[in-house]
Amino acid sequence: MSARILVVDDQPLNVKLLEVKLSTEYYEVITATDGEGALATARAARPDLILLDVMMPGMDGFEVCRRLKADPALMHIPVVMVTALDGARDRVRGLEAGADDFITKPVNDVLLFARVRSLLRVKLTFDALRTRNHTSIQLGALDPDGAAADGGADARILVIEDNPPDRDLIAGVLSGEHSVTCISGAEATSTALADAGHDLVIVDLRLDDVSGLRVCSRLRSRDATRNVSLLMLVEESDLNLLAKGLEIGVNDYLVKPIDGNELIARARSQIRHARYQQRLRSAYERSISMAFTDSLTGLYNRRYLTAHLSVSLERLAGEEKSLAVAVIDLDHFKAINDAHGHATGDAVLRELGDLLRRSIRVSDLAARIGGEEFVIVMPAVQLSTTRSIITRLRAEIAATAFATSHVDGGVSMTASIGLAMANGPDDVAETLLARADGALYEAKRGGRNRIVAASRAGK
Repeated sequence: MSARILVVDDQPLNVKLLEVKLSTEYYEVITATDGEGALATARAARPDLILLDVMMPGMDGFEVCRRLKADPALMHIPVVMVTALDGARDRVRGLEAGADDFITKPVNDVLLFARVRSLLRVKLTFDALRTRNHTSIQLGALDPDGAAADGGADARILVIEDNPPDRDLIAGVLSGEHSVTCISGAEATSTALADAGHDLVIVDLRLDDVSGLRVCSRLRSRDATRNVSLLMLVEESDLNLLAKGLEIGVNDYLVKPIDGNELIARARSQIRHARYQQRLRSAYERSISMAFTDSLTGLYNRRYLTAHLSVSLERLAGEEKSLAVAVIDLDHFKAINDAHGHATGDAVLRELGDLLRRSIRVSDLAARIGGEEFVIVMPAVQLSTTRSIITRLRAEIAATAFATSHVDGGVSMTASIGLAMANGPDDVAETLLARADGALYEAKRGGRNRIVAASRAGK
């Protein structure tokens, strides 16, 4: 996952060290050496993540973080404080300022990259939801005045902990402002995970009868609990296992022995994140009901696609990121209708819609724009990645026997696909779609069942 990361530190050696490490992992790195410079660079470059030193002359990292989180244009950028401070009081101060995590110097590379990837995945999902909600606001389906900020109180918390003293400590600390339920690891493997009503689940990595990582994996794999916030309790010696936890979807962690104030701060932070995500998802679902979907396939329709693509291109302006559009057209589809009737053709289109939904990323968007023509919008991709994704999709369409009750054995279809990459800030939705459509017709003329990419200069 490519991303732009802002490194802020007043020590050139520290900046260079992080820059080398991140560049080795193919992240784009930009830098600042003081608080004012960090704020100015963040406003101009809109990074995907900020690694922020705490101890800087003038404006310290805590104040920089507070100002970032107070700016509506920057508040959703994850902030990780990288510091020599390792006391619980400093971590609580940072969390209350809005930081997403603390990493102590000298930096553990395994933990650093696991945390960076974890936060970038969350941001990618949130960005996609915010973009779709902004699209819906522009189309008049949602009220632009969002819900009030959430304080992270009055939550339902599930604690999975086998150690009685730790279980009692957590319940005692959190019960003052939340409803807390405690269960054992053995209970977590039975019925408790079916409950989707919790705002936060706290899981000890070291359970007696089951791995805490296994419990977290089960939570992430089930529809009912897929989006719940996960806070893992770990020992100081468990940092490599913690990195694995972050990879499978753990949102945050707390190192034992448990500090009550840090537990409260981390719980509040994760509850706010979970509720914000739920508000975004709820708003997104409301927008769907406003006739932005194709009634046959359940995909987005042309109206929503055009608005969403315009919003996505606006967000890309100045960020030096790419966006791809693929126009997909079923080959000789009229012959299916002529030979088997429109009911069969409709069944094929519905199943193709299901196939596209399964094949795209959470940040992508699929739409049916008419007849047998579909469009996929893919943000934050390069042409080589797009070709790989679409090549796999074309092959899957060709290999599928589209099920229909009207034809024994199903119907076989192929598809021609045209690709176009956004050229830059001058691209608009209409021209990008036109270039992809031109590439599609070239694929048709070239023999069908193939992929053609439009030239960067257009056609």
